Amino acid sequence: MIRGLALIFALLAMPLPAAAHKVIFAIFKSGDVVEGELGFSNGDMSSGAVIEAFDSAGNKIGEAITDADGFFVYAPTQEITHIFKADMGAGHVAQAEMTADDIADILGVAAAEETVAKSTTPASPTTTGGVTVASLSSEERLAIAEAVRDEMRPLRRELAAYREKNDLQTILGGLGYIFGLFGLYFYIAARRRMEG
Repeated sequence: MIRGLALIFALLAMPLPAAAHKVIFAIFKSGDVVEGELGFSNGDMSSGAVIEAFDSAGNKIGEAITDADGFFVYAPTQEITHIFKADMGAGHVAQAEMTADDIADILGVAAAEETVAKSTTPASPTTTGGVTVASLSSEERLAIAEAVRDEMRPLRRELAAYREKNDLQTILGGLGYIFGLFGLYFYIAARRRMEG
């Protein structure tokens, strides 16, 4: 009985998981660039943060700076694996990696856009909503790509907040399950003592 009480007190004295915020650091392909965001799961985004890009050997190959919304854009120049790192201070360090294949895709898009911009007669123009895609200037294409990225940003933030919420619920649910099992154990032990 004393051991059981000691075990309960030891479990209650254990630190519970803090409801602290996590660092959100996401990178993704966006046309001919790597785009990413840096911030915290509570919605605070990191503005003016330096994002450093390294190769697999740890050599620095470039950097970008986040805007007021915590977003950054990086234009790769080499078909190698890129490792992006951000030191936000107070022990908050974030790291994300993009493979050489993904970088090659990005550089392929950039090369294709340059070819289309230099070409005077496209092979087969595509019509979308009455507008010939090939007739769009590179500035118009960039404006469309930027508008799409701007529309996607709130969705990415909501997704990150949803993940954070479900992680905390899972932890608390697991703790409740453990305490429930201990309660069942002590109930069964008490019934056996009463019968015996």
